[in-house]
Amino acid sequence: MVDPLALLPELLALVARAGAVILDHYREPAGFGLKADSSPVTAADRAAEAVIEEGLRTLTPDLPIVAEEAMAAGCVPTIDANARFWLVDPLDGTREFLSRNGEFTVNVGLIEAGRPILGIVAAPALARLWWGVAGHGAFRREQDAEVAIHTRRPPADGLVAVASRSHRDPTTDAWLASHRVRETVSAGSALKFCLVAEGRADVYPRFGRTMEWDTAAGQAVLEAAGGRVETQDGSRLRYGKPGFVNPGFVAWGG
Repeated sequence: MVDPLALLPELLALVARAGAVILDHYREPAGFGLKADSSPVTAADRAAEAVIEEGLRTLTPDLPIVAEEAMAAGCVPTIDANARFWLVDPLDGTREFLSRNGEFTVNVGLIEAGRPILGIVAAPALARLWWGVAGHGAFRREQDAEVAIHTRRPPADGLVAVASRSHRDPTTDAWLASHRVRETVSAGSALKFCLVAEGRADVYPRFGRTMEWDTAAGQAVLEAAGGRVETQDGSRLRYGKPGFVNPGFVAWGG
């Protein structure tokens, strides 16, 4: 079995290539269609997914790939929940892409026995990239600078929470109101996990619908940085679930 750490250099280059493809589309006015669940999809989503799928099949030909746009088209691979498989969201935050605020990401996560053991989150428009590998820490690359990142101890004067920019709901608002939150920051896509992972926020609650490809990479980065992602019953958010649908969760820092 391939060591995830050994795959990392080629995976980082692959995600960077997908990000470059997205930026090519981002420079032009973007049209979009709607999927069956009424979420938007663009040519950038499909082009980036094609790049990632081709690269992953070359690197790990025996591992199944669960990718958002392929799933939407009905291409559902057979998954052994106790084995390894990839979860890919080629353009997380399509609404952010269309609104041109830069807060969209490329997410690639590797799952083993229901746990994310490697994750890469790239924000092409922000020129930032985060990754984490279980047991080996988490890192951020910005321009040519690469630094290790860690969650922080919750500050004594209250928590900084990060919440969805496009999918805020009453349950989240109620959770924020019932906890010791002094500030709430809005952000799009998997950037929310990364803000907690690098100690710029303390918690990210999410109770609206998400899919496994939305969260796997971000959870891997956060957990490698010292955080945890829990469902509402206090158990760790796991992967390979029926339909790849997540329950509500709270992502915590230190």
